[in-house]
Amino acid sequence: MKYQKLLSGFETQLDALESGSEDILFKAESGIVLVERAIRKLQTEIVNKTFGSQEDEIYFFKHIKPQIFSKLIYYVKLFNIESKRPRGNESAQVKYLQHQIGKLQIFFNDNLEFYNYYRRGAMSLDKQYFIRGKRDLRLPLESFHFLIDEQFSTCHDGTVATIMAYDMLIVYLRREVDNLNNTAIESPKSTPMEKPSKLFWTGSKTDLIELLYALQSSGSINSGTTDIKELASHFEHFYNIDLGNYYHTFIEIRSRKNSRTKFLDRLIKMLNQRMESLDE
Repeated sequence: MKYQKLLSGFETQLDALESGSEDILFKAESGIVLVERAIRKLQTEIVNKTFGSQEDEIYFFKHIKPQIFSKLIYYVKLFNIESKRPRGNESAQVKYLQHQIGKLQIFFNDNLEFYNYYRRGAMSLDKQYFIRGKRDLRLPLESFHFLIDEQFSTCHDGTVATIMAYDMLIVYLRREVDNLNNTAIESPKSTPMEKPSKLFWTGSKTDLIELLYALQSSGSINSGTTDIKELASHFEHFYNIDLGNYYHTFIEIRSRKNSRTKFLDRLIKMLNQRMESLDE
């Protein structure tokens, strides 16, 4: 079986997603959809099929499946971490992110024996670890539904995927910590954002969130390169409001049964009425 075409197309899609200017939570959610689709394609090819040799089966479950499955673990964890990330000052965020790094590193300590086996490129136990039908129920694997199918999982392919995913997450989180520390060093003692605003948002939070996503999507601010997190922080300060979990609110907006742009529709209606009254 050849998987290079599937892997190549999958990586191309992920590269396009990662190079976009969308909010990190949107990227994570979109990444989950892409990865699940790719895993389903692999699963269809593998389940109830026999490999040409044990070596082929070992290679698939040690190298091919983890490349894709690791991305699913990565995006799910990334979404959970970023959705709960505090939006306070830099020090609060750094503390939170460092705590998340510590939690990820616990996994490596808990699976140290296999981690060392995998890292040094050992092969002596591959038939035990990467041949189907030799499951170890004691393993603290991620509880994804793909693991339920014994025809599509082995004793340790999920562990390899988790190692790869957590490596990626730690790199991401450390980069975020570095960026926050650099921002704290470079920030001047007094900035316009520190001055209290005399304006207050008197509409609903949902209305403002709908407006924020519209502005970001239109590319009207910094040519669309500013993410939602930065826009939300600015508007929260400017209008003295806490938007809460704006991403989940956006999901609710997307699930509206009638018009999904109720606030924008109302703005258009009110502006037209005003202009019409001035024309009379």
